[in-house]
Amino acid sequence: VEDNIAPTAVCKDITIQLDANGAASIVATDIDGGSDDNCTFSLNADKTSFDCTNLGINTVTLTVTDASNNTDVCDATVIVEDNIAPTAVCKDRTIQLDGSGASTIVASNIDGGSYDNCTFSLMAGKTSFDCTNVGINTVTLTVTDASNNTDVCDATVIVEDNIAPTAVCKDITIQ
Repeated sequence: VEDNIAPTAVCKDITIQLDANGAASIVATDIDGGSDDNCTFSLNADKTSFDCTNLGINTVTLTVTDASNNTDVCDATVIVEDNIAPTAVCKDRTIQLDGSGASTIVASNIDGGSYDNCTFSLMAGKTSFDCTNVGINTVTLTVTDASNNTDVCDATVIVEDNIAPTAVCKDITIQ
């Protein structure tokens, strides 16, 4: 008895979410849309593990193989999403004005260990300070990941002017 009839592979598209570790996985049955054969068969997906580098659309091939090694394949679209927002962690900073009355910071100066399951960028709401900012300033740190999920926190930037003025005298004659 021979089975020369190939199975019929039927795929379905799915969307999966990355977890807090930036990983997600599937099994072949997740993308099986009703594959069939006249005998028993097995399913195999060529990609089952996903991470932050796979955000977006991925093509996964499903192979259906029956007991007589007859096969059929189809492609499923696996959309990988990251819906977990980063966590913004701020730290306060004290800066000194320079001789021209100015000072700057970069976002990493007020980052206190922000984190995410994928890569992220930092942006400070204010980075340049001058004599009008002497004292306490609230600066918002925005943390944004590759999927545009964001979180914010506020850092206190204390601006100090520790440069004494220079007194310049001139002699005058009065009557």
